[in-house]
Amino acid sequence: MNFVTCSYKNEEFVGIENSGYITAVNDILAAAEEKNICSMLELIDAFSLDSGLYTRLERTDLSRFNSLSLREVQLKAPIPYPRRNIFCLGKNYAAHANEVQATKLSGSGIPTSPVYFTKTAMPALEHGGEIRYYASATQQVDYEAELAVIIGKQGINIKPEDAEEYIFGYTILNDVSARDLQVKHEQWFKGKNLDTFCPMGPVIVYKNDIPFPVKLDITCHVNGILRQNDNTKSFIFDLPYIISDLSKGLTLYPGDIISTGTPAGVGAGAKPPRFLNDGDKVECTIEKIGTLTNIVKVIY
Repeated sequence: MNFVTCSYKNEEFVGIENSGYITAVNDILAAAEEKNICSMLELIDAFSLDSGLYTRLERTDLSRFNSLSLREVQLKAPIPYPRRNIFCLGKNYAAHANEVQATKLSGSGIPTSPVYFTKTAMPALEHGGEIRYYASATQQVDYEAELAVIIGKQGINIKPEDAEEYIFGYTILNDVSARDLQVKHEQWFKGKNLDTFCPMGPVIVYKNDIPFPVKLDITCHVNGILRQNDNTKSFIFDLPYIISDLSKGLTLYPGDIISTGTPAGVGAGAKPPRFLNDGDKVECTIEKIGTLTNIVKVIY
C-alpha cells in the first residue's frame, strides 16, 4: 500500500495511491465512522495505536470511493514537516566510502561504526519541486539517492531481530549536499541543510509490501545519464543493525525518518567532479517505491 500527502484545490490530505489514482484516507474512515486523520504523522500514530487499521484499509474496495488522478493533485513530500531532524548515515556503502576517501570530504575509509548526522526539512521538498541554491552560497551541489526508513512505533534499545516491528514504511530521499561547505566547515551540518536540500517521496510504501531485510535496486540519473547504481544489500550496516544501534539510549518515535546512506557515483567522487548545474534533472529511483524527480534551479 502506497501512502501520499497531496493537495487538491488548496486542501492538503493523506491518500492511498493505487495505479496512478489517489483515494483520500478520510473518505474511507468516514464511511466506517472512524476519526479523521489530518496528516501523515497522524496516520503513522494511528497505526501505532491500532494494529488493525492497516488490515481495514488494505481490504477496502477503493472503487467504492471517488478518486483523483495524479495529474489532478499536487504531491507533497510524504512527511513535509518531520517532528525531528532526519537521522542520516554517512558512508554506508563501501564503494562510496572509498570514492570519498580520496576527496577532502572524508579520509577515514570504510567505517567500523555507523556515521550519523542530521538533516533538517522545513519543509521537505516534494517530487517535482526545485532544488534551489544560491550561487553566492555554494558552487558544488551534489546528489545522493538514498532509501529512507519511516519509524512506526516508539522504541528504545531495540533488538536487531525486532527491528522490522518498529518500521512503518519506506520512501526515497535525496541527501542534496553542498560539498564546498562540507569542506569549509570541516563537518557536514550546514552543507547538508540549505533550503530545499531534502527532496523526499513521492510515496511511502508500507512495510508489508517490501520483504525484510530489504534488498532493493537503487539508482540516480542526472539528465538521463546513470550516475549511481547499486542495491541496498550492499549496506555496510543493514537495517536491523542501524535501528538497533541508533536506538541504544535514544528513543525512536513514530514518524522518525532514517536515511540509510548513498551508493558510489556521487558528483564529488568523479574525476573531474560533476556537480549539479542550473536546469539539471535529478531522478532517484528505488525498486518497489518509484522515482523521485527534481529540477535544479540556481539563483544568481
